[in-house]
Formats: sequence, C-alpha cells, structure tokens
Amino acid sequence: MNDKSNGFYKKIRLFFNNLEDIWTYLPKINTAGYPFIVIFFLLALVLSMLSDFLGWLGLILTVWCIYFFRDPERITPKDDNLVISPADGKILNVIETESPENIMDKKKIVMKKVSIFMDVFNVHVNRIPVNGKITWLKYVPGVFVNASFDKSHENNERMITKIEAKNKSIFFMVQIAGLIARRIKCDLVENQSVIAGDRFGLIRFGSRVDMYLPQNYNIKVLEGQTVISGETIIGEVVSSNQKKSK
Repeated sequence: MNDKSNGFYKKIRLFFNNLEDIWTYLPKINTAGYPFIVIFFLLALVLSMLSDFLGWLGLILTVWCIYFFRDPERITPKDDNLVISPADGKILNVIETESPENIMDKKKIVMKKVSIFMDVFNVHVNRIPVNGKITWLKYVPGVFVNASFDKSHENNERMITKIEAKNKSIFFMVQIAGLIARRIKCDLVENQSVIAGDRFGLIRFGSRVDMYLPQNYNIKVLEGQTVISGETIIGEVVSSNQKKSK
C-alpha cells in the first residue's frame, strides 16, 4: 500500500472519530439507505487506492448519499379536516383532472391534483397525508423520464395508493419514478389503517408525488411553493360556514 493510500486512510479514521461528536446534530438515516451508504463508502476506498483526488470524490459522494437518505422528525398538525403534504419539494402545478381510478359507477371523477417535485437534495421519505385506511394499491410499470414533465404521470413507473379518510373522503397518492429515480418503495398494504404524518416509503433518487383531493377541499398551496412532508398543509375540507358564505 502506498503512502498516499495510508494518508487517505488516516484522514478517514479522523473523520469517523470526529463523527460521533457531530452525530447528535444530524437527522437520523432511513434504513433503506444503509446498503447504498456502504456501497458508496467501499467505492470511496477503492478510488482512494487510485488517487487522493478520486478518494476524496468518493468520500464526498458518500456524504451526499448519507444526506440523501436523511429522515428528520416532523411535527404533523392533528386535524382530520386537513391534508398534509406527502413529500418534500416544490409544487409543480395545481390543476383539476380525472382520478387515477374509477371510483363512482365505474367512471373516473374530476379531482384536484397537487404535484410535488423532489430533486436530489430534498428529503425523499414519503408520509401519509390523512388519517384513514388504505383501500387500494396498484403498481404501474413504465419508463423513466424527467418527473417534472407533464406526461410523466401517465408514462413513468408509478405506485398508486387510494386512501379513505375518516370522514369518508377519497384521496389518491401517486409516487412517480423520475429520470434518475429507479426504485419506488411503498410499505403499505390494503386495509391498513394509517395516521397522517406516518412514514410509508420513499423514491430513489429524485422524483415526484401527485396528490389527488376531492372537490370539496380547498387547496392551501401555490405553484412554485416549497412544501415539507408531514408538516405543510396542502388542503382543507370546505366547512359548512364556507359553503353558506358562497
């Protein structure tokens, strides 16, 4: 082993010796990220044998991988009338469109759709938007194009989740793979009871989540707005007072 490799290993040991001191300031890591973190770290060791520059590049990528799979705690509003963002990211658009499944007399109905785009620097852990029950799940294979494109919700690989809220309202949540994202992870099962803010899966590495809300919900976000999963309110049911005022 050459002197350059020895020097790099000493720096690695120093890095991990100091890591314990700063660990309390870092968010926890989602367990789905551990295999990738190990792979990135081993790759950094191999690269370090070639050159210091490649070794440091591998270490930087390893730190980014740890950062990507961070899983911070969130404080979720406790209100059955609210719809909470299922993902971190930027609101691409808010439109009215057909539901992704036939839910009334075997026909699709018009719903309000909020599209959230996650880039590679956002937290990618997805969270439940409402209290209720999972009534339907469907995986749809597809292609891998940029998730910010309009047609990605029709052509890309995706996972569709149907939720019946406690007030009997029906919601859909669609995890969409992107250009770099090649794996959708959804830990839900049909007939499972869920609580708003609970973690349920993630998408690797950069992707999109579409949230479909019933017509009797007011949208509380704007296009271009940054939202936080488990915390940002994206919709609220129209109250009887609001209906009367109209």
